[in-house]
Amino acid sequence: MNINTPSVIVFDVNETLSDMAAMPARFVQVGAPAHLAPAWFAALLRDGFALAAAGSAGKFSLIGSELLRGMLRDMPLTRSLDEAVDHIMAGFAELSLHPDVADGIRSLKRAGIRLVTLSNGSAQVAQTLLTAEGLRSEFEALLSVEDAGAWKPVRSAYDYAAQACEVLPADLLLVAVHPWDIHGAAQAGLRTAWVNRSAETYPGHFAAPDYTVTRLADLAARLTGSPTTTTLT
Repeated sequence: MNINTPSVIVFDVNETLSDMAAMPARFVQVGAPAHLAPAWFAALLRDGFALAAAGSAGKFSLIGSELLRGMLRDMPLTRSLDEAVDHIMAGFAELSLHPDVADGIRSLKRAGIRLVTLSNGSAQVAQTLLTAEGLRSEFEALLSVEDAGAWKPVRSAYDYAAQACEVLPADLLLVAVHPWDIHGAAQAGLRTAWVNRSAETYPGHFAAPDYTVTRLADLAARLTGSPTTTTLT
């Protein structure tokens, strides 16, 4: 490690570690169109953010389930509404990791960096996901904003992670695919790394990430100073 290596890396979970490409199929399996999946997830985040902006909080699973009931209520489903909602929500626990995650996590852990997660969802989803992939032991803690009282990108969510890890915010580095999460973490004093797997353009209205990588192994190389064949920004 070098002087710029963070004490702790904090990973977002949904879409950053987990590959949500399987979620549209969950909608199809209950008789709903696949295109509802991204619209529903965006609405879930919107409502969670709105609650946070108003100074309150809601559980990821409860918000998601209620939104699903509204979206699916008048559709010709292949099962009951309650069963359809349960089937879709259960999909989070059955997602796979992105292909680059396992090697990247192990590389970062070998570098001696402490690893934790911080999700707007439940810690149990992260537990199930990482255990299934044989990576649970690489993480010191699985944190959820349910214990912070506010969703990311509210500052108190990141402060909670720093307190839980017993370090200052500046000693944390957040890894996420979401620019809004990168911005929130930067505003809270964390360093940030944006995982850009799909060659997207980073929004100029958000605070720029300290690192941009296309796969997690590149981040490990960048932080430790070891060689990498991937171009980093």
